[in-house]
Amino acid sequence: MTNKKSREDLTLDPKDWEAMRQLGHQMIDDLIDYWKNIRQEKIWKPIPAEVKAFLDQPIPAKGQDPKEVYEEFKHFIFPYNKGNVHPRFFAWIQGTGTPLGTFADLLASGMNPNTTIGEHSAMYVDRQVVNWCKQLMNFPSESSGILVSGGSMANITALTVARNSFGEEKIRQRGLKAASAQLVLYCSVETHSCIQKAAEIIGLGTDGVRKIGVNDRFEMKTDELEAQIQEDLGQGLFPFCIVGTSGTVNTGAIDPMDELLAISRKYGLWFHVDGAYGALAKLDPKYATRLKAIEEADSLAFDLHKWLYVPYEVGCTLIRDSKKHREAFAMTPNYLLQETRGLSGGPDSINNYGFELSRGFKALKIWMSIKEHGREKYAQMISQNNRQAEYLGDLVQENPQLQLMAPVSMSITCFRMVKPGLDESQLRDLNREILLRIQEEGIASPSSTILNGKYTLRVANVNQRTRMEDMDLLVREVLRIGQEIRTI
Repeated sequence: MTNKKSREDLTLDPKDWEAMRQLGHQMIDDLIDYWKNIRQEKIWKPIPAEVKAFLDQPIPAKGQDPKEVYEEFKHFIFPYNKGNVHPRFFAWIQGTGTPLGTFADLLASGMNPNTTIGEHSAMYVDRQVVNWCKQLMNFPSESSGILVSGGSMANITALTVARNSFGEEKIRQRGLKAASAQLVLYCSVETHSCIQKAAEIIGLGTDGVRKIGVNDRFEMKTDELEAQIQEDLGQGLFPFCIVGTSGTVNTGAIDPMDELLAISRKYGLWFHVDGAYGALAKLDPKYATRLKAIEEADSLAFDLHKWLYVPYEVGCTLIRDSKKHREAFAMTPNYLLQETRGLSGGPDSINNYGFELSRGFKALKIWMSIKEHGREKYAQMISQNNRQAEYLGDLVQENPQLQLMAPVSMSITCFRMVKPGLDESQLRDLNREILLRIQEEGIASPSSTILNGKYTLRVANVNQRTRMEDMDLLVREVLRIGQEIRTI
């Protein structure tokens, strides 16, 4: 028989708590130094083969000292970050994060609650943050919402509610076979790819997605939209949802929200807004009127790791009709019974409003960040990013060697370098080489896109560290590198 007194129970806690405390302090100090000096660092570095080989090793059988593990992190991982904490990260619409937001994630991980069900503080913080999101978007207080990983999950959550709410078909119970004809969703050709993915996942298939053309400002054509709806109705199909985009990721274009809202009401369709990037631009007075129709949408998806600059990852779905939202997801198995008292009490389970049952305490970084800065500061920061994009657009238009490729909208500027005598194929190669060199030299990280068949440099700025001087530097470096490229 085992002697209980002589047996040592295993744990993953450190044997030396003070050594772990010291290591934690070192990590915080290193992060502070990293952020403080980030402007002087190269934005991106190629990953050496030795690092990739180290990160391809098999799982260790035995553990290491935590200090050794951290030293390996500092050598093999930390120097080769993506760069979106840097002031000149413009590649994709990815926010920079903030120090307090990062520390909030540390605290949330340390508390380690599953923020789905129960009577504990994280549930109430989550609820408060969702209410703040409603207030930011001027959604009704009785509407519902849920924090998710990002725009893709936010959009599919909303479209699931839209699908399940269609007519009297009881699609949740009976599936799409309950509908006697194909359900059809409408969006523009510039809509984010996650909308089509969502349509495929919820059973509509690509045949159920109508991609409507855009005008010269890359905004959805409403006359084409209405003609397509009428054609589908004439063929006995079931139009059910219009997706408007408040800021495309390609050019920042804003679909004509007022018109889309009116068309959706005319035909009795669900109006969903994909505002993953641009919904928060309604805090900028310049865009408030154009985005006001968001407040009347049936559902809205937007990201907080973009223009609230909180660390990855967190997005939000808002649903105007909370009853329809709950009916689309609610389920209570025997092992999740809720009580009026004790740990199993608390607010309505968040699982009743989405798919996930395992959810981290992602609300804390939003809660602490909004507490630190307040709504007005965020409005100023978003406006600042938009003015920086406009300034870059002005620099481009003032220089005959540069060409603006789309109207500047919100915080996205699309342009390219041009040289006399080069055809489109040569201009593509020129600008592609400029892009790669400016990244490889660690100067800045714009990205590329294709607009009207032409290769384009794209600057998407949701960066709380960017200054106007960074736009001056970017233009100087594009011109320098372009001049250095003699042959294509």
